[in-house]
Amino acid sequence: MLIAFACKKQISSSVTGAPNNYLVVNGNIMPNDTTTISLTRTVNISGNANSKPELNASVSVEGSQGAHYNLAANSNGTYVLAPVNLSAAQNYRLKITTSDGKQFASDFVPVKNSPPIDTINYGIQSKGLQINVNTHDPANNTHYYRWDYTETYIIHSLYNSHYMEVNHDTTAPRPAGKEIYQCWASDTSSTIVLGSSAKLSKDIISAQPVIAIPSTSEKIHIRYSIMVKQYALTTDAYNYFVLLKKNTEQLGSIFDAQPSELTGNIHCLTNPSDPVIGFVTAGSVSQQRIFIDNANLPAWQADLPFKGCSADTLVYIYTIPRSVPPQLIFQVKEFIYTDVMIPIDYVEGFYPNNGYTAAFPYCVDCTLRGTNKQPSFWK
Repeated sequence: MLIAFACKKQISSSVTGAPNNYLVVNGNIMPNDTTTISLTRTVNISGNANSKPELNASVSVEGSQGAHYNLAANSNGTYVLAPVNLSAAQNYRLKITTSDGKQFASDFVPVKNSPPIDTINYGIQSKGLQINVNTHDPANNTHYYRWDYTETYIIHSLYNSHYMEVNHDTTAPRPAGKEIYQCWASDTSSTIVLGSSAKLSKDIISAQPVIAIPSTSEKIHIRYSIMVKQYALTTDAYNYFVLLKKNTEQLGSIFDAQPSELTGNIHCLTNPSDPVIGFVTAGSVSQQRIFIDNANLPAWQADLPFKGCSADTLVYIYTIPRSVPPQLIFQVKEFIYTDVMIPIDYVEGFYPNNGYTAAFPYCVDCTLRGTNKQPSFWK
């Protein structure tokens, strides 16, 4: 035992930066629908930036029989092609010229359309919800699937503000169009969800897990919705995403798979030795949305993000009697008129003058975490 403990030595290390600036391509070429391609650059773990969009690039879709379509650039590194009629009889590839003049191209890929999603359902478990997807291909031609999703859910502030500050010198009742008590927040998928029926006699995917939601999550505290999108993959695309999933989600212990070289179907034509990350696919996407109401769930207790919030009573005193503590003087002016706190309710008869209850914005303003504009799909 002495020898074993004597051999232990603490190792300290720090994450170092590397001069990498690799192009990352993400997207699916969509027949008869809007195609959106995202271009970013890799960043160092030790840096402050989470992502680095690739701006001012020229991006186009090219068909194997000579068709050519240019994508329009947005300001956030995404490039968009309006719906065009892409023939399933052709293969397609993506061509990219970055602002520094380097040229990239993907391999030609076939159009692989997704069959419809049969159902999305959820199961109640001891620790929360499990969202599942079910699908099948009656033609028995798909076999390889990928899913991503967008979650949207209602959030509430801790306090409902009925008043608002105006022009930094007065308050007024809050109009309906500026309510900040109820908002809609959204999250996109952060994991890679894959499924395969290649080893089955029929092309059926049953109860494929998409996401698990803890019972304490604010997402299911009021009303929750999830839009699941389904992609049909080629064998090569499926193998790429399996390796990407292992490299990004299944590392960290001695029992996990070791990192492997990630080879996609995009190449630098200017300098073939330059690494490029990504796999371009082509095909229509099927999608389905469900809603889940808290009233249909067990009486779980949500862990809401309002620890430390309190509603304080603030007063604006013009005539200062001796009985008023000095720290209460001009509180409305110092806190509400300077946007440090948001008024909640009008208070009468508090000391010689009236005032307001108020709290810090995080406790009152739900637009800090979402939007108070109801989504068009909400029902």
